[in-house]
Amino acid sequence: MGVGLSEILKGKQSIALGGHIRPDGDCVGSSMGLYLYLTEQYPQIETDIYLEEIPEAYRLIQKTEEARNCIPEGKQYDLFICLDCGDEKRLGFSAPLFQNAKQTFCIDHHVSNDAFADINYIVPDASSTSELVFGLLDKEKIGKPEAEALYMGIAHDTGVFQYSCTSPETMEAAAELLRKGIDGNDIIEKTFYEKTYIQNQILGRALLESILILDKRCIVSAVSKKEMDFYGAKPSDLEGIVSQMKLTQGTETALFMYELETQNYKVSLRSKGKVDVSIIAQYFGGGGHTRAAGFTMKGSFHDVINNVSIQIARQLDQEEIQV
Repeated sequence: MGVGLSEILKGKQSIALGGHIRPDGDCVGSSMGLYLYLTEQYPQIETDIYLEEIPEAYRLIQKTEEARNCIPEGKQYDLFICLDCGDEKRLGFSAPLFQNAKQTFCIDHHVSNDAFADINYIVPDASSTSELVFGLLDKEKIGKPEAEALYMGIAHDTGVFQYSCTSPETMEAAAELLRKGIDGNDIIEKTFYEKTYIQNQILGRALLESILILDKRCIVSAVSKKEMDFYGAKPSDLEGIVSQMKLTQGTETALFMYELETQNYKVSLRSKGKVDVSIIAQYFGGGGHTRAAGFTMKGSFHDVINNVSIQIARQLDQEEIQV
C-alpha cells in the first residue's frame, strides 16, 4: 500500500465505512473493528458505518446498533473506506457514498479484486480482511471491543483456524487479540457454531436433498424462495451450509444456491483444492477466493447446475490430465 492509516486519515473531517451486501463474519468483524477503533482514537473525525442488516449472532459486537442501512440525501464524505469488497457493486446500497466521496480506500483479501479505489490495500493471501485491519492499527491502542470484532472476523474466514489461508501471522494476530482480554471461545461458540432452530432445520433439509454429480466429485443442493418463506429463513440463516456440504467424503467441490427471487439464485462454491472456484465465480460475474467464491445467476435450478458443472468439470478433467 505504501502509506499508513494515520497518513490516509490526515486532514479528514468525515469518514464512512462500508462492507459488502449480506455481511458475513469477516465483513462485520473488520468493519466494526475499524469503526470502533476510529471512533475511539479519532473522536474529532465524524465517522459513520453503513451495513445491511447485521445477523443477530454478530450483534454481540459492541455498537453494531450504530450501523446505518440507508444513506442520507446529499451526504458527502472526505473518505470512504470499503472493507471485504471485491468490487464496487458488492457495496450495495452504500455504493453512491463511495462514488461521491472525495477519496476512497479499499481493504480486502479477495483475489478477484481489481483495485477499484483510489488507495488499495489488497492482500489475496491474507486469511481475512479483519487480519489486514489488525495490521493497520496501532497494537497498543486496540481496545477489547475492537479485539472482539477482529477476532470474530478472523475466526469466521479461517473456519476457526482450519482453512489453508490460516498462516503463522494469522495465529499471531489472534494471539495478540486474545491478550486484550477477550473470550475467544465464547465468540466462536456464539457466532460460528451456535445455530437457531430454523437454521438447523434448513441445514437438515439442504443436506437431505443434496445430490452428487460429476462422478460424485461435486455435491449440490438448493433452497427455493418458497422453502425459505416456509421456514421463515433469511439469507443469513443459510450461512455455513455450503461449508458443511464440502465436508462430504469423496467430493472435491460443493455448490449451494438459494433463490433470491423467482429464478434468480445466489450461488456459493467451496473447493478442497483441486478446483479454483474464484475463476468460476469470475466467469459468471462474481468473485472470491481460490477455495470459496460466489455469484448470482438467473435461470432454473437445472440451468445453474448445468452451467456451473461444465466449468467445474473442465478444471477436474484438467487436473486428471496433469496427474
